[in-house]
Amino acid sequence: MRIAICDDEIKMREILEEKVRLHCPNADIVLLQSGGELLSMNPPPDLLFLDIGMPKMNGMEAARAFREKNKSTVLIFVTALAEYVFQAFDVGAFHYLVKPFTSEKFAEVFCAAAEQCRKAAAMQGGEERHIWVKRKGIRTKVFLDDIQYAEVYNRKIILHKADGDVEYYGKMSELEKAAGEDFFRPHRAYLVNFRHVVRYDAATISLECGTALMAKPKFPEFVKRYMKYNQKEG
Repeated sequence: MRIAICDDEIKMREILEEKVRLHCPNADIVLLQSGGELLSMNPPPDLLFLDIGMPKMNGMEAARAFREKNKSTVLIFVTALAEYVFQAFDVGAFHYLVKPFTSEKFAEVFCAAAEQCRKAAAMQGGEERHIWVKRKGIRTKVFLDDIQYAEVYNRKIILHKADGDVEYYGKMSELEKAAGEDFFRPHRAYLVNFRHVVRYDAATISLECGTALMAKPKFPEFVKRYMKYNQKEG
């Protein structure tokens, strides 16, 4: 998710960035200090935190100009100026946070806004399928297309990707269910992504960045499913 924070005060930009990171560690965050920078931003953010009391072009003026080209961005005003709250509806604001606000209030608003972004992306077909994995208390988004294969080792699931492995404690059965029909479990310890299969035989499956084992009883079903996948993908 791409998130922009537009505020002329550097301290407030840092505070908001820190709060966003707590709830969305992998967000692509862009820090802006003026309405002019916001209007030149390309591509636009999925979620925008916008101050109102800024010099030259205030946040309400920037929001009106921004909305002329960007209708889908979820907009949250963050300001000490409570008197603009009714004007916020005119530019389709999702919420109006008045400074100072509590961490609990921020979390409530941010989580609701993030969910709105996800629903909008899903409706537009713009968000890739993904899973969330938890490691050392931190939740990480992993896109399914990036997973070449998964294996179980020492009670951990290892997700093998071209840009590096991801390890976490979990159940292969749950991952298999979440991954869907583009994945196949050829062995109790492995789950492979048909997208990254290079070659196979009755004993092994070679992928772009590694090898998975094939249980012989699974081979006929693997071939059947793999051919069906190739037909679907053309």
